[in-house]
Amino acid sequence: MPDPRDVARAVEEAHRSHWASVLAGTVRLTRDLDLAEDCTQDAFVRALQTWSAGIPDSPGGWLATVARRLALDRIRREATLRRKLPLLAVEEAAAGGPDPGPADPLRLVFTCCHPALGRDAQLALTLRLMCGLTTAEIGRVLLAKETAVAARVTRAKQKIAAAGVPFRIPPDDALPARLDTVLTVVHLAYTAGHSASGDRLVREDLTARAVGLARLLVVQLPDDPEALGLLALLLFAEARAGSRVDAGGELVLLADQDRSGWDRALVHEGLSLATRALARGDGRFTLQAAIAGLHMSAPAWEATDWPQVVRMYDALLLRWPTPVVALNRAAAASLVPGADLEAVLHDLDALEAEPTLAAYPYLPATRADVLTRLGRPALARQAYEDALALTDSETERRFLLARRGH
Repeated sequence: MPDPRDVARAVEEAHRSHWASVLAGTVRLTRDLDLAEDCTQDAFVRALQTWSAGIPDSPGGWLATVARRLALDRIRREATLRRKLPLLAVEEAAAGGPDPGPADPLRLVFTCCHPALGRDAQLALTLRLMCGLTTAEIGRVLLAKETAVAARVTRAKQKIAAAGVPFRIPPDDALPARLDTVLTVVHLAYTAGHSASGDRLVREDLTARAVGLARLLVVQLPDDPEALGLLALLLFAEARAGSRVDAGGELVLLADQDRSGWDRALVHEGLSLATRALARGDGRFTLQAAIAGLHMSAPAWEATDWPQVVRMYDALLLRWPTPVVALNRAAAASLVPGADLEAVLHDLDALEAEPTLAAYPYLPATRADVLTRLGRPALARQAYEDALALTDSETERRFLLARRGH
C-alpha cells in the first residue's frame, strides 16, 4: 500500500496537471458550472480517501470518471436524469465520443470569455474555474476587492446558466471578439503563479497551466501575433525562473541574477516567437514580449538598452494605457544613464492617486528604490514600510525588509 505522503503528493500533482481538464469535461456533461465545480472538487477528495489502496495508472482518467459519475448521481437525485441522459448520449454520439483532454481546458476558457458576460466577469470566472484561485487571489491579480470578485463570479455563473451559453470553442469568425480576454486570462493566471502569496514565491501548477494554455492558443492560432507574443512573454519568465531565488530561498532581482543559469532553450524559443510576433503586429502582448526580449538578450544588466526599453514602454502605453504599465515605464526610465530621478519621482507620486494601485506593493517599492538613489533614506524607509504593509508574499517581505535595513 502506498505511503500516505505519496498519496498526498500524487493527488497534489494530479490537481496541478488535471484540474482544468477534469473540470472542463464535467462542465461539458452537466452544462452547469456550479455542479461541475462541486463534483470535480469531490473527485479530488475521493482520491485522497481511496488512493491509499493504490494510485491509479491514469490519475487524470480516474478523476474524470469519478467526477462524471458524481455529476450523474447528482442529476439522478434531482430527478432529471431521464430527461437529460438521452440528450447527453445524442451529443456524445454526434461528437464522436468525448473530446481529448487537452482541448477541454481551452474550450472552457473560451466559454467563460463569452461576450455575453462583462469583461471583468469573464476574467474573474475563468481564473476561478481554470486555476482554482480563491476570490482573494483573484482580487490581487485583478487589483480588485475580494467582495467585488465574489459577486462577479456568482453573477457570471448565473448568466451563463440563464442564457444557455454553449460550451464550445467558437468558430474562427467569432474568435476575435474573445481572443484578447482569453490572452489576458492566461497572462493573469501566470502572474498569479509567478508571484504567489504566503510562503511560496511561485506556484508551478499555475505557471505550468498558463504556459500550456498559451501553447494551445498558438496551435489554434499559429499566425496570430498576440498569441505568439504572449507565449514568448511567458517563456522568457520561465527561462529565468530558476534564478529568481538563491540557495537560501531569498528573492534575487533581475539585476543580480546569474544569467548563465537561464534556460537558453526557452530564451531562444521566446526570441523566435517574439520576432515572429513583431513581424505581424504591435499589440500589447507583442510589445511586452519585445521588452522582455531586450532584457533576455542583454549579456548583463548593465548592458541593457534602457532607452530602447523606455521607447517600447511608450509604445505600449499608447496601446494599453494602464497605471501598471505607467509604473513599469517609470521604473525603466529611472535606469536610463543620466536619468532625471526627480522627474521619475514626480511620475511615481502622480501614480499614487490611481485607485487600482492603492494596494499594489510594487509602487511604494519602486518609490523606495528611487528615493534611496536620491539620497533620502528616511523617506525611502517609509516607502519600504508602505510596501511591506501591502505584500502577502513571505519571500518578498524578507527582500523588502533587507532593503529597508540598508
